Amino acid sequence: MALLPVALPCLSSLLLLLLLLLVASPASSSNSEGEALHAWRTRLTDPTNVLQSWDPTLVNPCTWFHVTCDSQNRVIRLDLGNSNISGPLGSELSRLEHLQYLELYRNNFEGKIPEELGNLKSLISLDLYENRLQGEIPKSFAKLKSLRFLRLNNNRLSGAIPRELVLLSNLKVLDVSNNDLCGTIPIDGPFANFPLQSFDNNSRLNGPELQGLVSYDFGC
Repeated sequence: MALLPVALPCLSSLLLLLLLLLVASPASSSNSEGEALHAWRTRLTDPTNVLQSWDPTLVNPCTWFHVTCDSQNRVIRLDLGNSNISGPLGSELSRLEHLQYLELYRNNFEGKIPEELGNLKSLISLDLYENRLQGEIPKSFAKLKSLRFLRLNNNRLSGAIPRELVLLSNLKVLDVSNNDLCGTIPIDGPFANFPLQSFDNNSRLNGPELQGLVSYDFGC
């Protein structure tokens, strides 16, 4: 019986430590996401100070404007549409593992779309339209199995439409109009339901593919 008063404080300390570890876990993930967002911010030009609240000294980015988190303080939404921001799309964004909505439309983002964005497995909506993006549509987008909305229109994208995108069975809306794409339009999977307007104003795009007759990248 004499050991009981000693054992109880030890047990209490152990339980307290476990509780602190459980509470700290989401914050640790959130801190990592905040570091990724801040690293990206340092390479952007933000003339209207839209990103002014992105303070890396805060516990997590969930208090920043234009950032939405879930109940576990994990970033699930980034809303920076129509914000007059310029610069590259950073590969740092791929570290937002739980991101569902990436809304970067109507800005001045330039350069290539990072292949790493294909690692955002929870992504539902990817809106990059009306920017200055160049290069090809990443084939890695075929890994975005939850993706429903993909709008890349009004950029300077080139190359063929990746045929791997026919694997995106949940894709409901696609718009790649007003670019410089070439080759043919896939007809399998969700592409069977997209209107031709989704592909307008790509002067080197040859129309729907003819399976077995020409390759999908014919004319590129």
